[in-house]
Amino acid sequence: MKIGPYTLENKLILAPMAGITDRPFRNLCKQFGAGLAFSEMLASNPALQKHRRTLLKADFTGETGLRAVQILGTDPQQMADAAQLNQERGAQILDINMGCPAKKVCSVAAGSALLRDEPLVQAILEHVVQAVAIPVTLKIRTGWDLDNRNAVRIAQIAEQSGVAALTIHGRTRACAFKGNAEYDTIKAVKQSVSIPVIANGDISSVEKARDVLDYTSADAIMIGRGAQGRPWFFQEVQHYLDTGNHLEPIALQQIQAILESHLQALYLFYGELNGVRIARKHIGWYFGHLGTLPPATKSEIYQANSPEIQQSLVNAAFNLFATNSHSL
Repeated sequence: MKIGPYTLENKLILAPMAGITDRPFRNLCKQFGAGLAFSEMLASNPALQKHRRTLLKADFTGETGLRAVQILGTDPQQMADAAQLNQERGAQILDINMGCPAKKVCSVAAGSALLRDEPLVQAILEHVVQAVAIPVTLKIRTGWDLDNRNAVRIAQIAEQSGVAALTIHGRTRACAFKGNAEYDTIKAVKQSVSIPVIANGDISSVEKARDVLDYTSADAIMIGRGAQGRPWFFQEVQHYLDTGNHLEPIALQQIQAILESHLQALYLFYGELNGVRIARKHIGWYFGHLGTLPPATKSEIYQANSPEIQQSLVNAAFNLFATNSHSL
């Protein structure tokens, strides 16, 4: 799998997810086998470029592997300027978001709302590609709604505009994340362009990863929600693709050590107070794969307001799971 001059280690890519794919999570997923990991989406609005949250999203200090950034916006020149800025900040690959279905994004005609305006799509892509010396990729959905699936046309525009690779989420904007992703459109897009195509949507098992690759003939797959609370999923998928066998289930103690490392990275990256707050959703996802926590224990963890208390409660919850598993 190549994006511009870069050859990825494998076909597994971490999806850009707002509020999730920060530097701590990207590094963790790369550690467990993600060949590429995209940042959270960064707004192209000049007024937001020096905001603390934006600067954190664009912070690559100590990042392993390729540095890939996703930008969002509707104005071709603003997008080009944002692309140049992120290139100067160290981005090696730049992704354009035309796939986000969130109302607050689509209400300003950004994200997947752009799919309704093909001339504007072309203008944005051409401006951004011409503005930077690094490869530009594009993430889209299959279309605006079920009656307007124009992914093939958008893909052709992207290829003509110089886009280096294309990711397609197998749902329309109207579908949001409801129902099941479909892969017929991704397969059709793969057959219509010569640039690399990345399949995305509902890849939450190793079997599904293989099936999507086989069915669509995509060059790679992008994993989003499937990696939440289990960054080792990339390792499991790669092993299955390589051998056709399942990797031995990860041990509870190893999960505990991974989560502890993740929490420490969050505290360091965001500061103690914000780190504790941001860690809560990740803790919920980790434990969601292990079973059901007693409501009182879950409530205590979510109400913790210091790293020491939060970490102590998390360790106590792991001890609870360990005790229950031994008593079975």
